[in-house]
Amino acid sequence: HRLMGIPRMVKCGLGLILWTGVAAGEQRPGDRADSFVKAPPAAVRLDWALEEGNGLVLREGPLVFPVSVQNRAGSSLSGSLRWTVKDDEGTVLRRSEEALVLAADTSIAVKQVYQAPGPGFYQFHCAFHSATLKKPVTLVKFVGYRPGKITSRLTREPDFDGFWEETLAQLARVDPAFKLERKAGRDSATHEVYEVSMRSLGGVRVRGWYEKPRGKGPVSALLRLPGYGENMKPTGRADPLAYFSFNVRGHGNSTEDVPGTPYDYWIRGLDDKQGYYYRGAYADCVRAVDFLATRPEVDMARLGVTGVSQGGGLSLATAALDARIRFCAPDIPFLCDWARYFKTSTWPEMNKWVAAKPERGWDRTLRTMSYFDTLNFADRITCPVLLSLGVQDAICPPGTVFAVYNRLAGKKAFHAYPNAGHGVPASHRSLRRAWIREQAGRVETP
Repeated sequence: HRLMGIPRMVKCGLGLILWTGVAAGEQRPGDRADSFVKAPPAAVRLDWALEEGNGLVLREGPLVFPVSVQNRAGSSLSGSLRWTVKDDEGTVLRRSEEALVLAADTSIAVKQVYQAPGPGFYQFHCAFHSATLKKPVTLVKFVGYRPGKITSRLTREPDFDGFWEETLAQLARVDPAFKLERKAGRDSATHEVYEVSMRSLGGVRVRGWYEKPRGKGPVSALLRLPGYGENMKPTGRADPLAYFSFNVRGHGNSTEDVPGTPYDYWIRGLDDKQGYYYRGAYADCVRAVDFLATRPEVDMARLGVTGVSQGGGLSLATAALDARIRFCAPDIPFLCDWARYFKTSTWPEMNKWVAAKPERGWDRTLRTMSYFDTLNFADRITCPVLLSLGVQDAICPPGTVFAVYNRLAGKKAFHAYPNAGHGVPASHRSLRRAWIREQAGRVETP
């Protein structure tokens, strides 16, 4: 995640608090050089010995989970390797155990072979137990089996289309009152920077940062949408695109009418679909497209959208609701397949919210959320999509992402990162930028 390098405590993604502080072994000014003692290596180390691939098994047949067991002690060790295989809902599918004798300073390869009952993501829990060790050494990893076959039942209510038609009609009746304020102090050598304000659904004021390339148009434009609680700011990039880094209500510089704290967006107004937070947030994104459509330098035939986590989910929703979006690049998207989501990811706040009132219940809650589930929008997305996911992501589980990806109607590609959690490596960010530049260079007939 691009915010992870910011020191101290920051908000990013779905609002998790990350404390980066000072890394172990990192010296701060004034520290004595000998005040840090390097900890001795653990006697035993387990590694997922993934030789190739991305943690996904696309073929039929058994899953093979390879592990390297390293004895880094100066003497031999005997013990047992205990295995547990679970599905992504936490159901135990198999337990097994095998005895191991590890010679001093050696490494051995072992494998767990398991025939998965069907497409999905499976957790392999491996633990080495020995009387010589104070505690077991463990390794836990997810593996995807035939993810291209993951399906989830659509939960669209009969009035789904009518609900969104009326929502967009209400938005259209709101005077956008677009205003641009030049921020010359933020200009770069290649772009002029403006703070943009506008009115969205319910008359709510929302804002963003528009970077206009110097020189003549027309140019491609990229709409950038925020992660959960993220404050979008100008990119400072030199690519010859127009960038609109937009903050939906409650984010960044769009908190004048809708507060940003507490960070409880996904339960705000959840008792009623008309007042649910994401109804306004999705409408805000369409209004941001309206703004770009007013810009004479923007070629609307080359308009893209991107975002990380919540921003990825917002990107998918925007591409579904607005045909003016011509390419979409969501990373580790949130807002995917709610019914599966709450079986595979634990959110105590949600359980507390549902239990707070007797009239609430999971059936009613999921029915409201179904109007905002990108699973129910996915087959409306016909533009090219490049999507990323972390195979070990516990915040936006990959099974929910594939349930949406598999229903996309247009040209699509994904990149899965076997050891990534809720974030993407720098290599993917470079890949995504190259893909965006490729899409921006195309002019396609609507």
